[in-house]
Amino acid sequence: MAELLKNIYNADFYQQLATVLTKCLPDFDQALFTELIFSKDWPEKKLKERMKHTSHVLHHFMPSDFMKAAKILTDLVAQLQQAGIEEETIEYMFIPDYIEKYGLDDFEPSVRLMATVTQFTSCEYAVRPFLRKYGSQMIGQMRQWSTHPHDKVRRLASEGSRPRLPWGLGVAMLKEDPSLILPILENLKTDPSLVVRRSVANNLNDIAKDHPDFVLAIMQEWRHISPETNWIIRHGSRTLLKKANPKALQYYGLKDDAALQLHLLELSANQVRVGESLEFSFTLINQRSDSRLLRLEYGIDYLLANDRYNRKIYQISERTLQPKEQVAFSCKRSFKPITTRKFYPGLHHLVVIVNGAVRQKLPFMLVDNRAT
Repeated sequence: MAELLKNIYNADFYQQLATVLTKCLPDFDQALFTELIFSKDWPEKKLKERMKHTSHVLHHFMPSDFMKAAKILTDLVAQLQQAGIEEETIEYMFIPDYIEKYGLDDFEPSVRLMATVTQFTSCEYAVRPFLRKYGSQMIGQMRQWSTHPHDKVRRLASEGSRPRLPWGLGVAMLKEDPSLILPILENLKTDPSLVVRRSVANNLNDIAKDHPDFVLAIMQEWRHISPETNWIIRHGSRTLLKKANPKALQYYGLKDDAALQLHLLELSANQVRVGESLEFSFTLINQRSDSRLLRLEYGIDYLLANDRYNRKIYQISERTLQPKEQVAFSCKRSFKPITTRKFYPGLHHLVVIVNGAVRQKLPFMLVDNRAT
């Protein structure tokens, strides 16, 4: 059985942390720290709860003056780096949580600390309460971060300002007015770091879900500035393409082309068990004597608890089909249970999508024979 992720917070981790804390905190009581960490309800705590519990316990040993606490946390990060702790180790997300929880009323020392800490462990979630509380002041700070010499600080400017940051605290103004974010993205659109450019693309993709025309205008403005911006535009327009936005399809020269013919769509079986996979195959033929652009996707209409359906789109291929070329495709979609999706037995559908248009739809049954 796989080890639970929450168990990254274990006795060895806290022993290592306490050893470093003794170098940063005068009169640090390591025994009391350990006792408070492993409280009676510790075994039941989930990953995020353990992370927040760690910052809460640490606060018992820190000065109440956040400016003094910020200096200690800066020293802690430096000591951890000297001890050879790898950057982006998720156990240390408790440090950004500490800033979020105890530094919210101290803007200046908190944002200075975030710029330091994010180079070790990302502060993208810690900025969200500051965006809510300080609004344009925090946006201005993030614009400054977007010109920082360190790529992880520049990434923080983009990732922290995403309107739909996964698992992040919602910030209404970012969803309502993407023009607030645009100066940050403009500064980063030709960034030399791939992780920054990927964040810019994800930010654009978030914006497109609420303001498609805003992103379509950016696509036109940034077009062919550089190969990097072309990549950002493509990755940032993926939701528009999945939703078959006509302007996005036109932008890439994709159209519902009758010359692209779908043949012999077959399911491996008309019934799939939960825990197994749906397999299917088909052939696509370019019947014309000139080449054709192709964006090929399939969708699963998942049955929901209320007997409605939710279609999820999955990309198969983007390519150019040569004159008279025909290509065979074989695909597989797993129905193995995952934490982010619950499967409901019953009638489902497979659809094949060519350049944004549904070409064929086949039903299949999902059954669950597992013991309950």
